[in-house]
Amino acid sequence: MFDNKEKTDINKLGEFGLISYLTKAVEITESSTIKGIGDDAAVLDFSDKKTLISTDLLLEGIHFDLRYVPLKHLGYKAIQVNLSDIYAMNGIASQVTFSIGLSSKFPLEAVEEIYEGALIACKKYNVDLIGGDTSASVQGLVISVTSIGYAKAEKIAYRSGAKEGDLLCVSGDLGGAYIGLQLLEREKQVYLENPNIQPDLEGKDYIVERQLKPEARKDIIALFEDYDIQPNAMIDVSDGLASEIIHICEASKVGCKLYEEKIPIDPMTYDTAREFGLDPTICALNGGEDYELLFTIPQEQYDKVKNQLDITIIGYITEESAGREMISKSGHVHPIKAQGWNAFKEKE
Repeated sequence: MFDNKEKTDINKLGEFGLISYLTKAVEITESSTIKGIGDDAAVLDFSDKKTLISTDLLLEGIHFDLRYVPLKHLGYKAIQVNLSDIYAMNGIASQVTFSIGLSSKFPLEAVEEIYEGALIACKKYNVDLIGGDTSASVQGLVISVTSIGYAKAEKIAYRSGAKEGDLLCVSGDLGGAYIGLQLLEREKQVYLENPNIQPDLEGKDYIVERQLKPEARKDIIALFEDYDIQPNAMIDVSDGLASEIIHICEASKVGCKLYEEKIPIDPMTYDTAREFGLDPTICALNGGEDYELLFTIPQEQYDKVKNQLDITIIGYITEESAGREMISKSGHVHPIKAQGWNAFKEKE
């Protein structure tokens, strides 16, 4: 699992030595960060903005498998997953805390790789790492990230703001992360049966990266600002399109019409799903981990999004009594049901 020839026992450093070692490269760039790492608590000042806070927990064996997830990618993804929640509120992410629990099997070099990935993500997204914690763990690797951001009160997009007649839109494309996971799981089984066989991922870079190295959609929030687009409701696609549509509909007390033919699916995702004998639409509806943004806008903002290459209008919002329905490519109407990923389901 670890390639380093020389491995350093973390016990030699102790907790405070480990924190000092891992955070020595941390730089503060956000003007809202008054005090970061080095005191009992961080100090932030957002002036007249509202503060946004979100926390995610990633557990080995539940959220990731170290047999095919590189440690640097894991650190990077842990940050991205959390930043996505801030962008889903139409906010700007500005700070994160990064906490880690690990067993004695992890040498210092392994932990360093995880933090390196996290710091790369922080730097790319102009986010300050301002604190966290380290602890021993007997249950494998545990990562907890809290992201902090801000937005003007009138700009915040809640799940509950969708209105009848709104256009239902999504960024990017869907299903890629799930198909990437299927590919990695298949190659893991091949490896377990014969460790001499090398993984066959050639030509599948896009969907593998969608799973291992997702990118939170900060660029979409910037696009909203540039084109004066104000979503009425928004959520990030972490558990599958169907699940997120239902979240918005329930919170907003509305229904919707979703058009299957409008769901954006990358050709590589589509073709690889077919290779696995899977329906690409089902993968997009229920796969999850795409971290795209699903949002609604008033119809009068149609001209602002119709020519945006990375935004697709996939349906519209109806009155609650009309239900939540998907119109298939063949014209049949199906109720939208959430079968998204369940963290509490027993692993097989």
